[in-house]
Amino acid sequence: MRRINRRELKQIWQKVPVDYYEKGIKINIGQRLWYTTKLATIKKISGDLRPLRILDIGSNGGNLTAKIAKFYPKAKIFGIDIYDKAVKYAQKKYPGVHFQTADAQRLPFRNESFDLIFCLETLEHIVSPSKALKEIKKCLKKDGRAIISMDTGNFFFNLIWFFWTRVGRGRVWQDSHLHRFNYQKLKKKIIDEGFLIEKEIISHLGMEVTFRIKKNDH
Repeated sequence: MRRINRRELKQIWQKVPVDYYEKGIKINIGQRLWYTTKLATIKKISGDLRPLRILDIGSNGGNLTAKIAKFYPKAKIFGIDIYDKAVKYAQKKYPGVHFQTADAQRLPFRNESFDLIFCLETLEHIVSPSKALKEIKKCLKKDGRAIISMDTGNFFFNLIWFFWTRVGRGRVWQDSHLHRFNYQKLKKKIIDEGFLIEKEIISHLGMEVTFRIKKNDH
């Protein structure tokens, strides 16, 4: 990880408009395909679960969190993000979800308080992914599940990301990846932090991996 201070972090967060995803899926076919594939993957890997309390870490402007909420109409949904402006937008736009400003490295919830926790394309943006995973484990119920997704770091993704972050709408993401993960590194990190991988799906033409995990208490 490259060294970064709090002021630089805030500058990175503020680059991304609070309605970035909402506008992007309407005007950019690449973003729309990525987004719809991600939703389909989430539904496929978690569709048999029946959670009553759900947390989405890295909810940004709330668009994806609100879509996930529709998969689980009986559940109470929480979304957290460290960028306060995005959280305030989400609170106003999606009142059915409980959004709040919080750090993934210090989750403001009691131990074992969630049946299902999502952390989608977020770990690579966090200063300490290990701390975030420890917090996920702490807040997950004994029989709960977490869904972790991230790019696989393969050649195709890295090539697209290089140009995406230098031209047009994607420039807001320049320097936003604080860590360079790939499939193998992410899988090892998850296992090292005390989880068992229950399922995994490679999607987006091999560019994205989604893990369904549970606590390994043995």
